[in-house]
Amino acid sequence: MWSPWQQIMASLFFFLLLFFLLTQNHLSLADQASYKNISIGTTLTPLTKPTSWLSPSGDFAFGFLPHPANTSLSLLAVWFDKIDNKTIVWCANGDAPVVAAESYNLTLSPDGRFSLKDPSGQEIWNPGVNKTSHAAILDTGNLVLSAADGEVLWQSFDHPTDTILPGQTLKQETQVFARLMDTDYTRGRFVLVLQGVDGNLVMYSVAFPTTMHYPEAYWATDITGPGVFQVVYNQSGSIDVYYNNTFHTIISTVVPGDHYHRATLDPDGIFRQQYKFPKNEPTTDSWLVKQTLASDICTKLVTGIGSGVCGINSYCTMGQDERVECLCPPHYSFIDNDRKYRGCKPNFAAQSCEPGGESSFDFQVVDNLDWPLADAEHYYPMNETECRINCLKDCFCAVTTYINGSCWKKKYPLSNGRFKTDVYLRTLIKYSTVLSSSAQPEEEGKLRDWRIWAIGGASLFLFGSVILNLAQFAARLSTRRKRTLVRTSSGMAGPALCSFTYKELEDATKGFSEELGRGAFGTVYKGTLASDPAGVLIAVKKLERMYELEAAEKDFMNEIHTIGLTHHKNLVRLLGFCKEATHRLLVYEFMSNGSLNKFLFGSDSPDWDQRIEIALGIARGLAYLHEECRTQIIHCDIKPQNILVDDNLVAKISDFGMAKLLRLEQTRTSTGIRGTIGYFAPEWFKNSAITAKVDVYSFGVLLLEIICCRKNLDWDYDFGSEVKPTLIECTKECYRTGRLNLLVEEDEEAKKDGMRLERFAMVGISCVQEEPWMRPSMKKVVQMLEGTIDVAVPPNMYSLHM
Repeated sequence: MWSPWQQIMASLFFFLLLFFLLTQNHLSLADQASYKNISIGTTLTPLTKPTSWLSPSGDFAFGFLPHPANTSLSLLAVWFDKIDNKTIVWCANGDAPVVAAESYNLTLSPDGRFSLKDPSGQEIWNPGVNKTSHAAILDTGNLVLSAADGEVLWQSFDHPTDTILPGQTLKQETQVFARLMDTDYTRGRFVLVLQGVDGNLVMYSVAFPTTMHYPEAYWATDITGPGVFQVVYNQSGSIDVYYNNTFHTIISTVVPGDHYHRATLDPDGIFRQQYKFPKNEPTTDSWLVKQTLASDICTKLVTGIGSGVCGINSYCTMGQDERVECLCPPHYSFIDNDRKYRGCKPNFAAQSCEPGGESSFDFQVVDNLDWPLADAEHYYPMNETECRINCLKDCFCAVTTYINGSCWKKKYPLSNGRFKTDVYLRTLIKYSTVLSSSAQPEEEGKLRDWRIWAIGGASLFLFGSVILNLAQFAARLSTRRKRTLVRTSSGMAGPALCSFTYKELEDATKGFSEELGRGAFGTVYKGTLASDPAGVLIAVKKLERMYELEAAEKDFMNEIHTIGLTHHKNLVRLLGFCKEATHRLLVYEFMSNGSLNKFLFGSDSPDWDQRIEIALGIARGLAYLHEECRTQIIHCDIKPQNILVDDNLVAKISDFGMAKLLRLEQTRTSTGIRGTIGYFAPEWFKNSAITAKVDVYSFGVLLLEIICCRKNLDWDYDFGSEVKPTLIECTKECYRTGRLNLLVEEDEEAKKDGMRLERFAMVGISCVQEEPWMRPSMKKVVQMLEGTIDVAVPPNMYSLHM
């Protein structure tokens, strides 16, 4: 506990820090207004140059900017000016852009009014203050109107649109509205508000086109109480709620000072902190997401009235780049493909309520898809056949769901659509067979074609992948020999690493006599540190082919940098290295149980609980490499042979020799094929850019192997296919048919733990999706495996009911 004196000093510190944050905008104005300001009589127009005013540094501009979706229109806005795509951070007329070819005038008039007028002189926007002496666009991105004595009369930071910036403070009752779409700056369907009544920072969905929000919040800090609340976006990148002399952090990420960053409430209702390139090296790359709030919006947002996250008759799922994607169920299509929030319409005529009207109707099965607030009737007990017939004969029944003897009939309009993941739900969507053949959504046809291709080409794929792997492996070795030698300025590769002589390691391994394993780039030997009184066991990896020093040096330094700067329970620890003449060796902690390959597929495989912990450990280690390291690391060769197991059965990821390191501003890298047959992600064969999602795919394969204690390419269950199925295909088939127990036939503990078995299988299937964007991040994989977030039905599974 703090002493009374410590408590007083802490309170004084927080008060001084808050005072600084709350006064910095005024101080910035005093410092900068004389340098760059907009004085009485100044006018801007979209027709004549200049069309904007710059901040002193030139980072921001205020004025007329061509509308991103229609260059014949202009927005009155503040934007990042040194960025090629001119990212807008504040907009005065998002719902009413002006015609760029007409003479609209933005003027600071002698009477102190700052206003935008149309060609007829009619005022169409003003900030609502008089006696303005001058205006300025500051280096913080804040547009400020000031009186002659320097008093701030109005500032854009107090009236945000969809973005907040470093240095910005939100007062109670301040609202941040998402724009309607990426290219439509109209106030949209979601709002973030610091409530005046209780100080809670809350996100709501909005009854568009009004600004009224529905009463059900889908995200909140739940920090409430009497007194004054404020949201503070620090220059370092963190975002805090300040209340009662305490900063409550809601976004903790620190962004490097040489990067631009912002936080936006995006059109999909998710709040994202984003950053972009070094300031002195602007590029056209997109903004990179650093941290998110309300990323589980699909499952958390449920409105008693309104359509939910997506439009009527549609459903919500997480799509590309972890953004919300609104989709139509089978036999439905979007009312407006450009404005999907308007919802979906059936591609068939409504069912007649006359006798026999049901004769041309049938059901499409899409497991676990639910519209929870569209229930019209609930029957119990009732079997599935009776449930189908009941909905079929009811002309008002659009969908029915069946679970454990319960039948739920659902009526139009269908709202709050999403996948239900806590229980297994059989969803039957009613449609007319008369028009179904010509009205199938384009996506379904594509998925059906993909399925036919996958089944017919499985043998060719496996054969081709073997040949391609061998060819690329040879090419990789050749390429590596030509790369430039990498050195650190100090000659050391990481903190607390020991430098060994070759003789020391030769003695420790008894002349490299006991081999533990062999890989593409070297052999691992067991050894004992003679210099250590406890006789600590070590594993020494001796890198081979050292006659090509340049290439080997690159591999050596990569592995040193990669492992030496990491520290995690589920990563093999690097103890030291040897860099002497042409000898390059790495010294690791010894793992008594060897590789997971031997441990998992041997005669005494681990029990179910042990396998669960092993899977979780590997997932946590990968999440650390992808998202928590100082430098992101893509392993590129996740397989059982590269997972080691210690005395306590803790799984640890090893062999970072193939890892590709990315700088903070990078998200993708192109390189030759790396990895092992059976664990390859499909993009290796498509000459596509490689992302961390290749590790997600490999982990998905490994997870299924851990579940079943069987290898992906060594599965002998007969599903009637002419092609021998892989473990991935068998898992999908077992999941679709509700026979997951076939995967663990001889494991009673796994079969008893049916809920977790299903969850792990669903996660595995989600990880091995064909398209990288459809796979979850490793952070989400960990959360789903732990059960802290729901697991959505693996994408594309419903198409296989056709």
